[in-house]
Amino acid sequence: MYICAQHLCEQSSDEASLMTTHAKMMPSRVVGKTDKLKGHNTTFLCKRVPPLGPMPNEEFDMKNLQSVERYRSYNRYFRQAEEMKNKPAWWKTYRGYVEKADPEHGAVRVDIGLPYYRPCRLKEVRERRQVMKANKENADLERACRLRTFKIPLDVVQEVWKKNRGPLHIKKLADHYGVFRDLFPMAYFLPQVSLHICYGQDNSGTVHFGNRLTPTEAASVPQISFDAEDGSLWTLLLTCPDEHLLENEAEYVHWLVGNIPGGAVQSGEELCHYLPPFPAKGTGFHRYVYVLFKQEGPINFQEDVRPSPCHSLVDRTFKTVDFYRKHQDNMTPAGLAFFQCQWDESVTNTFHNTLNMREPVFEFIRPPVYHPPQVKYPHRQPLRYLDRYRDGKENTYGIY
Repeated sequence: MYICAQHLCEQSSDEASLMTTHAKMMPSRVVGKTDKLKGHNTTFLCKRVPPLGPMPNEEFDMKNLQSVERYRSYNRYFRQAEEMKNKPAWWKTYRGYVEKADPEHGAVRVDIGLPYYRPCRLKEVRERRQVMKANKENADLERACRLRTFKIPLDVVQEVWKKNRGPLHIKKLADHYGVFRDLFPMAYFLPQVSLHICYGQDNSGTVHFGNRLTPTEAASVPQISFDAEDGSLWTLLLTCPDEHLLENEAEYVHWLVGNIPGGAVQSGEELCHYLPPFPAKGTGFHRYVYVLFKQEGPINFQEDVRPSPCHSLVDRTFKTVDFYRKHQDNMTPAGLAFFQCQWDESVTNTFHNTLNMREPVFEFIRPPVYHPPQVKYPHRQPLRYLDRYRDGKENTYGIY
């Protein structure tokens, strides 16, 4: 549909004449009042209150973005972003509202671990370039890659990971599982000493960082090894922050060995003998955390020794933060590993035979379906009457 321009002009002139005629017919006082209201609204909308301080990004000229200096690298951007984040702002941020309600929100945690020396980035780049140059000149490596027969040694990759990015990744995993929050409130550490913990002889029950093991697999004392200098002393702790039956903030210590010479755990002073995990039925997965402390010298652990054998949960009540505060001048956390456990049949044996107590159960046990004694000649019963008395694990009958 097409409309000519002359028709639009005639239509607009007709509308203007109608509006003029309508204005003449209106009383003069009403027209004047309307004009005053229009002028007042225009004045109110144009009046703006200036901000109390500088606005974000007001120094950038949006019409000339080419003149803005670029970051050229992520490190420069991250460094400037951290500086801007720490600068105080004149407006009240969300963090300000939350910190007013909870003063501990956003508080800086304390690093209680060994000092972390970050390797030189320039040195790493040079070494990487040398390795890449050697790989390009290797004819056998090129042939294996071309024929797709090259195999990457995962053991070497894991060792490189443990030395470079391993401590930072393990710390993130511990934060994700809430290990530092429950064991060391408002504190953390970088686990720079690698712990190799294995249950069983076939390495089937290896402890990593949050993997699942059954209480049956962790029933016996594990084999533990770690890199240690000659003449150094260590303390090994196994605790569970989710297992206490009476106090939410307390723990149960499962194993505690002090004054370990070098990496020989069996030669250390056993302060509390090993107790298998016993997560109660119906409480889900529990975290069992291994913490390795590096000692400055021999420590007298007479106040921390438990009776042997220790089968009392009262004597095994423990708090890692209190234990560390007592000996913080002589030891530093250096290693970390943890796994998760859920109830199985061996927990019942641990409660009854080892701890000599009744097993607590925190889930509903549905009683078996009651059926009246079977009648030889049932009267007015459905055809599926005999299904009630069949020998089978799963009931195939309906609701009677």
